[in-house]
Amino acid sequence: MSQSLCLTRQCLGFMTRIECEIKPLAGGNGLWTLLCAAGMSGAQPTAIKAQGPFHGSRKAESVLEAIVANLREQGYDEAEEPSIWQLHMQAELRRLNAERGRPALKMQSRPEA
Repeated sequence: MSQSLCLTRQCLGFMTRIECEIKPLAGGNGLWTLLCAAGMSGAQPTAIKAQGPFHGSRKAESVLEAIVANLREQGYDEAEEPSIWQLHMQAELRRLNAERGRPALKMQSRPEA
């Protein structure tokens, strides 16, 4: 399975779209994340979700395969269209990497006034 794909479904006259990508997290420690963006075709995504981290791309791919199987049962089909929400998912990946890079806050038992 590819590490990125697009699924679409016609519903009540509207075309809904879900784009998924598997990306490595920063740090070179073998952790990967699965990013999904969903919304109406031709518009901005209404939701962006991340799952993981996963140890290795194969684990992330197996989760993606399960999600795709579930979406196909709901009437989604794989589309040959190019990704239109890559920038949104890249921003989410940057946010995740920044969040993971923040040092834990150190609490003082007796803060000085």
